Amino acid sequence: MTDEAIDVDAVRAALLEARAEADAQRQARQADFDEFVDGADLVNTDDEHDPEGATIAFERAQVIALRDDAIRRIDLLDDALARLAAGSYGRCAVCGRPIPEARLAAIPGVETCVSCAARGGA
Repeated sequence: MTDEAIDVDAVRAALLEARAEADAQRQARQADFDEFVDGADLVNTDDEHDPEGATIAFERAQVIALRDDAIRRIDLLDDALARLAAGSYGRCAVCGRPIPEARLAAIPGVETCVSCAARGGA
């Protein structure tokens, strides 16, 4: 992000849109997981001995991972919205330098510049 003033309204709208998309993905994956749970109640399957058990377990784990990823993105976007309100959005939380616009566009909730991220700052 450059030292020029940012369009707070446009950034807020983009962050809220990305958050809504992440929340929709979270809800969809939660619904998928709930279907697995409901389906498991209807049949007497044993993941360990059922020939399809490994596939079912993999699919369930994949859905959980995708849901959890959406939750992490929501948290990052909520943090970004808080930084925007505080006036620190677009500045690296580690070194304070501006975060390049391309990085913010690729990862809207990012809080570190590329240099700090490479050193383990996220």
